[in-house]
Amino acid sequence: MGRLLGFLLCFSSFFISATFADWNILNQRTKSGLKISLKSYCESWRINVELHNIQDFTVVPEECVSYIGKYVASSQYQVDSERTIEECRLYLSTSCLLKKDGRDAWLFDIDDTLLSTVPYFKKHHFGGEKLNLTSLERWMSQGKAPALEHSLKFFDELKSKGVQIFLVSSRREHLRSATIDNLIDVGYHGWTRLILRGRDDELNEVQQYKANVRKQLISNGYRIWGIVGDQYSSFEGLPSVRRSFKLPNPLYYVS
Repeated sequence: MGRLLGFLLCFSSFFISATFADWNILNQRTKSGLKISLKSYCESWRINVELHNIQDFTVVPEECVSYIGKYVASSQYQVDSERTIEECRLYLSTSCLLKKDGRDAWLFDIDDTLLSTVPYFKKHHFGGEKLNLTSLERWMSQGKAPALEHSLKFFDELKSKGVQIFLVSSRREHLRSATIDNLIDVGYHGWTRLILRGRDDELNEVQQYKANVRKQLISNGYRIWGIVGDQYSSFEGLPSVRRSFKLPNPLYYVS
């Protein structure tokens, strides 16, 4: 009886393991019958994040953490970021009739637009852990975020053309000093205004807060030619602007 029970337990364990092994992304197919590899699955997930088909995710899928980590450390991430900035330059040179009267404006987000949070997420499972705001803000307060070099170059080009640069971030007001020091330390200077979230702003979602900022700037007579950000919440809502440019970011989602 004992041997039979042991055999049944062993068989059950094998069956369960086999079942779970069989339900694996590597063994899956699309509805049209295409075989899905882990790489193609994770690449598709990342692309659909960038296309805004996947929204409100709180963590990167566990099976894609390694892929996302490799992506944000890769030359492909750099190429994708550079292409975004190149499109900004093309638009600026061909479609922006700057009046150079102090009212031409451009908006930038900060995190993963001007400064990179990749070093933080490298220590936190590349988005595979649910975001801990206290931990992230503690890291931000150290002012060690590196610059995104392509963004820094474009930032300087805008300055040279007399464009007023507004930094509109979802960072909270208590991080102002650390943020300014970090920006200056990595080469950013000469922006017109740094706008962070005050207590009243925290009552609204980031999208509404940033839309309110745009409304105020436009009412003050600024012509906002473009926005660069890594989240759709930097662009959505009214009033809209002439052009928006999204940098890649599959690590987290801000609504």
